[in-house]
Amino acid sequence: MSVVSVGTCNMDFIFRVPGFVEPDSEMYIEDLHVIPGGSAFNFAVWISHLGFNAGIVSSLGRDVYGYMITSLLESRGVDTSCISRQDETTGMAFISVDGAGRRSIYSYMGANASLEIGELESRYILAADAVHLSGCYIEVASAVSGIRDISFSPGTLLASYGIEGLSRVLERTSIIFLNDHELEILTGSRRSGIERLLEVGAGNVVVTHGPHGASFFSKDHSETIEIEAEDALDTTGAGDAFAAGFMSMWLRGSEPADCLRNGHRLALMVISRMGAF
Repeated sequence: MSVVSVGTCNMDFIFRVPGFVEPDSEMYIEDLHVIPGGSAFNFAVWISHLGFNAGIVSSLGRDVYGYMITSLLESRGVDTSCISRQDETTGMAFISVDGAGRRSIYSYMGANASLEIGELESRYILAADAVHLSGCYIEVASAVSGIRDISFSPGTLLASYGIEGLSRVLERTSIIFLNDHELEILTGSRRSGIERLLEVGAGNVVVTHGPHGASFFSKDHSETIEIEAEDALDTTGAGDAFAAGFMSMWLRGSEPADCLRNGHRLALMVISRMGAF
C-alpha cells in the first residue's frame, strides 16, 4: 500500500537549553543537534518504517541541506521522485528545548514556500492509496484536497485560518489530527469544536492530549485512551510520529483504540530523545 506525505522538509537545529531567553539576554546552549526534519519528512520516514511504500511531495533548495535531506529519505526507503528543487535555501527550523521538553520554534520556510501542486504532483498524489497533508501553506492544502480525500495535520499555522477558512479542505479530510491547543485555535472551543468539525465534513477527528492520552471522534463513535505520563526530553516530531502510527493501523483496518495506542507508542519513542529520529 502506498502513502504519500505532502508538506515541509527542513533542516532542524535543536538546542537543549536550561530555559528560554528573555529579550536582550543571552543563554548558553547545553546540547546541539542538527538533523533533517519537517512535518512531511517526519511522517514519510515513519510510515515507511511501518511497512508502507512511502513517497513525498515537498520542495528543497539546491544546497547541501537539500541533498542531505534527500539522501536520508532515500536511505529510509522513501521515494523522492516528486521533490522539486529551487534556487533557494532549504527550509530550516531553530528549536529551543528546555528541561521540561517544552519548545520554542523559529521557522524559516525557504524553499518550502515555493511548493506548488502541478500536473506531475497531481498525478503522483492521485496514484497513491492514501495521502497525508501537513506543514504547508493554505494554497497547497487547497490544491491537494481539491484532488482527493486526505488525512490532515494542520498545525497551528493552518489552524489559525479557522473552520470557515479551511472549510473546503475539511470537506475532503477523512481524518484530522490536532492537539488540544490546535483544536481551540481552529474551532474556538475544545468542548464544541469536535462537533463543529464533524458538521463541516471532517470524517473523523483525532485529538492528542499531551501526556494524558488521545481521543477519537466520528459521528457515531468516540474513544479515549489514557497513558502513563513520561518525562519528555524533546517533543519535536511527536505529533508527526503519532499520526503515522495511527494511520499505519487505520489503513490496515484496525479499531480506533488500537490506532490510538500505536500512535502513542511511536510518540513515546520520539519524546525520549532529541529530534524525531
